[in-house]
Amino acid sequence: MHLSPPIEPMLARPVTALPAPGARPALFEQKADGFRALVFSGPQPFVQSRRGADLGPAFPELLAAAAAVGVEAVFDAELVVWGAGGLDFPALQQRARRRGAAARQAALEQPAHLIVFDMLELSGAVLLDEPLRRRRAALEDLFSGRRLTAPWALCPQTSDREVALGWLDPVWGAAGIEGLVIKDPASRYRPGERGWLKLRTRITVEGIIGAVTGAVTAPRSLLLGRRDAAGRLRLVARSTPLTRKAATELGAVLRPAGEEHPWWGRTFSAGWGTKEPLVFRPVVPELVAEVEADTARDLGRHRHPVRYLRLRDDMSPGDVRA
Repeated sequence: MHLSPPIEPMLARPVTALPAPGARPALFEQKADGFRALVFSGPQPFVQSRRGADLGPAFPELLAAAAAVGVEAVFDAELVVWGAGGLDFPALQQRARRRGAAARQAALEQPAHLIVFDMLELSGAVLLDEPLRRRRAALEDLFSGRRLTAPWALCPQTSDREVALGWLDPVWGAAGIEGLVIKDPASRYRPGERGWLKLRTRITVEGIIGAVTGAVTAPRSLLLGRRDAAGRLRLVARSTPLTRKAATELGAVLRPAGEEHPWWGRTFSAGWGTKEPLVFRPVVPELVAEVEADTARDLGRHRHPVRYLRLRDDMSPGDVRA
């Protein structure tokens, strides 16, 4: 029996903390900022996205690498592109849109890599029902036996809680490691199920409140900006829904802005990956908010909603720069 695409990958549900010390055994893996990919190696290589799409035309170098492994296998991995300062998600997005000669040129200029963390099949043997510890051992043996090197990389994994805590340092986040995936070493691979846990690295940052959704006197969420080198207010984040207490506090101090506002007449999308416009109301950009965010950013903008913490009365908008 052979696995064939498309395969639903096993997923993770978000948590806000590591399991308590002394809880049942856990394995911790670094979560890189990339695209989920299932890779079929052998004479008919295939690179599948999380949702089943064919990524091969955009990443011809990965097809070549999968064909050269020398054994038929199915890998679960994170597809990434390295930049000067770490993992470069915007570059990865640009590469995913290229085809043909443009994709081949991009493969030379910005080669993609595969950070592999699981193996679902090896030489015709389906491993879905094998415990994770055995799948990982087989994966490590394959890496060493076949001497796999770039674009292949083995995902760092540890059972040491202190090491895992170190991976949550924002320094790792700046390099493109979003956090941790936490797994039961005895677990089988369950396609489509959220059987793993995902913990994102969290940081606190400041932003200028530039607009709100809802009424200015009773805002539902905030749109935050930062000034660029030319002094222009750039949208960098949208908050999660505000608590009633926060909405009351902010509604008492925010002031509506008119056509002089730099975002007047602008259109922002309502969510990641959608073109639906967001309905918002500009406010005078005079207040600074402290928010909690994860480390995933695209060209300076937070990819996921941030959580409002408090107003920073000790800071002025001029203190907040992109």
